Amino acid sequence: MSTDALEALTSAGIAATSADSFGPTALDVPPESWVAAHEVLRDAVGLTFFDFLSASDELKDGFRVVSHLADFWGGSHVDHVLVRTLVPRENAVLPTLSELYAGANWHERETHEMFGIAFEGHPNLTTLLLPDEFEGHPLRKEFVLASRVAKPWPGAKEPGESDHAPSGAPSRRRTLPPGVPDPETWGPRPPGSPAPDPLAPAEAAATPARPRRAGAAGERRTRRQSTSAAPPSEPPADPSAGDAPSDGSS
Repeated sequence: MSTDALEALTSAGIAATSADSFGPTALDVPPESWVAAHEVLRDAVGLTFFDFLSASDELKDGFRVVSHLADFWGGSHVDHVLVRTLVPRENAVLPTLSELYAGANWHERETHEMFGIAFEGHPNLTTLLLPDEFEGHPLRKEFVLASRVAKPWPGAKEPGESDHAPSGAPSRRRTLPPGVPDPETWGPRPPGSPAPDPLAPAEAAATPARPRRAGAAGERRTRRQSTSAAPPSEPPADPSAGDAPSDGSS
């Protein structure tokens, strides 16, 4: 099915590419071909079932919007593919799929309020899950969970953090959850202060930790093996080098 879908898109003049994913094959298409690609997959390939639409925050690369299409045939047999595109962070806009798939209506509404992606032509792009007075987009990686900044994390459960702990109890360095900025660099700032980079905490959290030095671990392993190894056994004595039995001739 994935091969047929890719051939149908390329035959229609759409610059689509195929990529492996954790599940069905993913087809990447340019943003300007977003609606046309879904129309080809629905009418020419037979992917008539719309499952879901969502997005992921790729930081400075923008937002990756993904939809899941399927075709049921032969009893329980299912053919399905993922369709993906990448929109820039500064102008996160895509045309709506609601005219092709009615099920895309509320998925696009949810993606709009969670990521701030606009879907042009949507008949009712209003809030779906959040209160009307809510500000921001919670699934963007620069969105700060204020409750985590205001309350120590993981929440007064480390030694010495409780109000009832003895005065001499040991304490640990308070840690921040991944992606939450330091309180000194977040929140209201004095007039004239430079605005911090909103993506800096998210990019720092996405950076993998420094791996341990293999040399040091190897040295410790070698030292441990050398100290625990048993001493080599003495070679067996050579009978020719020992005292020969006396025959009385000497």
